Amino acid sequence: MSGAGAVGYRPGRTLSFGAEFRRQATRMRTRLALGFMVLLPLIILIAFQFETNEEDDGTGGGEFGSLIDLATSGGLNFTLFTLLVSAGFMLGVVVALFHGDAVASEASWGSLRYLLAIPVPRARLLAVKLAVALTYSGLALLTLAGTALLLGTARYGWSPLRSTVAAQIPAGEGLLRLLGVVGYLAVTLLVTAGLAFLLSVLTDAPLGAVGGAVLLVILSNILDQITALGDLRNLLPTHFSDAWLGLLSTPVQTDDMVKGTISAVCYATLFWSIAFWRFTRKDVTS
Repeated sequence: MSGAGAVGYRPGRTLSFGAEFRRQATRMRTRLALGFMVLLPLIILIAFQFETNEEDDGTGGGEFGSLIDLATSGGLNFTLFTLLVSAGFMLGVVVALFHGDAVASEASWGSLRYLLAIPVPRARLLAVKLAVALTYSGLALLTLAGTALLLGTARYGWSPLRSTVAAQIPAGEGLLRLLGVVGYLAVTLLVTAGLAFLLSVLTDAPLGAVGGAVLLVILSNILDQITALGDLRNLLPTHFSDAWLGLLSTPVQTDDMVKGTISAVCYATLFWSIAFWRFTRKDVTS
């Protein structure tokens, strides 16, 4: 036999995307993460019922009263509120979970070296892991937005999109803007995805990769609040994370969204490139 490899062996057919997607679907963390994306809008909806009851009794209100009034004025507004309260932390944790667990969990279980011994080319293994993690992250975001829209519309009706920075936006146009918000959130979350995936390659501890990515994002958000840093804040990966608010203004403001998209893609590409470079040279012993 020649040194070209075993007969019938094709590196490009090892560890297919479909096989890895189905394997990850059986993981408890995948089911819990997606299940929570369905449960969160329901929890918010139930919480709003208590808020409504307090206002009926004349004891409610609070500093979030006007924001809650907006959220309960229609399905689009309820969805927007759900995205608003979950974008800062919850969605980041879910994305970090899918990406930080991708490689580190295999290493912690001792199954990584067996995958490579099939043999699966290292670059292909990492590419498939990344593609599946990105797919589940996108699915989680769509599940959250879709569930919120369905529940909010069923409870509060189909009404124009309202905001505190613009006049009412017709429902049809409001839906398009809401899709734009979801799309931009998906792009900004690539920073968290890149960080978590890189840490997943560097460590054998899944919780370390997930927690490390979340903490670094929180640190970036804290530094972004320090005005003494001046223009240096523009270089922070999370500086433009709230630029999607420009979609709620009239006319639409997209300058910061363009900057945020470029920043997120550049940071994510950098983190993924380092991850691939490190993994293809890593001495895998677990």
